[in-house]
Amino acid sequence: MGTFRIEGGHQLKGEITPQGAKNEALQILCAVLLTSSKVTIHNIPDIVDVNKLIALLEDLGVKIQKKGKGSFTFSADDVNLEYLQSDQFKADGKGLRGSIMLVGPLLGRFGKGYIPKPGGDKIGRRRLDTHFEGFIKLGAKFRYNREEHFYGVEAKKLTGTYMLLDEASVTGTANIIMAAVLAEGTTTIYNAACEPYLQQLCKMLNRMGAKISGIGSNLLTIEGVESLEGTEHTMLPDMIEIGSWIGLAAMTKSELTIKNVSWENLGQIPNAFRKLGIQLEKKGDDIFIPKHEKGYEIQNFIDGSILTIADAPWPGLTPDLLSILLVVATQAKGEVIIHQKMFESRLFFVDKLLDMGAKIILCDPHRATVIGHDFKSSLKATIMTSPDIRAGVSLLIAALSAKGVSTIHNIEQIDRGYERIDERLRAIGANIVRI
Repeated sequence: MGTFRIEGGHQLKGEITPQGAKNEALQILCAVLLTSSKVTIHNIPDIVDVNKLIALLEDLGVKIQKKGKGSFTFSADDVNLEYLQSDQFKADGKGLRGSIMLVGPLLGRFGKGYIPKPGGDKIGRRRLDTHFEGFIKLGAKFRYNREEHFYGVEAKKLTGTYMLLDEASVTGTANIIMAAVLAEGTTTIYNAACEPYLQQLCKMLNRMGAKISGIGSNLLTIEGVESLEGTEHTMLPDMIEIGSWIGLAAMTKSELTIKNVSWENLGQIPNAFRKLGIQLEKKGDDIFIPKHEKGYEIQNFIDGSILTIADAPWPGLTPDLLSILLVVATQAKGEVIIHQKMFESRLFFVDKLLDMGAKIILCDPHRATVIGHDFKSSLKATIMTSPDIRAGVSLLIAALSAKGVSTIHNIEQIDRGYERIDERLRAIGANIVRI
């Protein structure tokens, strides 16, 4: 188990460039299975979860060539479907949440897809019903081995249909789209997710020859085609990492420039931080955060009531940033309620912040009230264990703002979503060592 040793209380300075988007990568990489032609993808983040998925694709028989930093060519012209029934696949697929998105393209192109119950963060229930209900509506037969927790879908032919999703699941929508692009006839998906990363997937598939309309809305229409061709695709910067760096700058009273952030795809993220009193400046496609020497003050609602920040499907605020916003609020002036609607275990890391001296009331599994210190007292250094990716980075930000030396164990969780985070933080002046 890896460990970070962090000496906090130092101001940082400089520029930092966000990695490619983790959540986009997990969709885009699975989509290479939809064609036998070459697909070239740029700006792939070098992180544990993405590297695991690339290894899974290679074990499936996909030919992979590295073209440069973050650039790979994939050729799925000789896929080994027998691997899907192997013990090795059952073991490898368990450790990666994103492995579920292999099922859609495999079902669409080969008529069958299998997956062990995926792993991932322990942040609450993350059901797969939306995925498999969509496949069934397209004509697939579903089976589940309860002893091995092994899912399967098979179909001689997929047929387009109308479906109303029970939730606007990003991964569920992506999976169903990848199955439907090669189905016979027209598929209509209502209550579809429409996040920028999903829009990226649809645009890439259209360049490959798919016929998807309604991109960016919650009503997608997909006219099935017989086959798809190769393409070239560049992934967006990771919006969660961008939010992490905004929070880091504010908490450490640092002057930072975040480069090439794709402002048009940030949605509510800048506004959420502004509600906490954080100043952001748009400089071209960069974000400049000045030093917050006098701190930052949380806004109230117009009627004077306490601010609530909650997650919602796009164009609402992504749930992945609520842990970051909660930590940033611990040093703000004022109070805020953080309402995590989607996952019931994601706020349970606040006990570690309480040990550091934060003032937080955990109202229930979904809501926490944060009473900010207004920098009148610093967080205290402590020893912590990272429970998941986003909570881990939140604790890292807290440690960098705290006086003294903190230790964070189980940093493999952070490495799953953040590329060489210790090296990049040292480049802007952080005192962090990987042990």
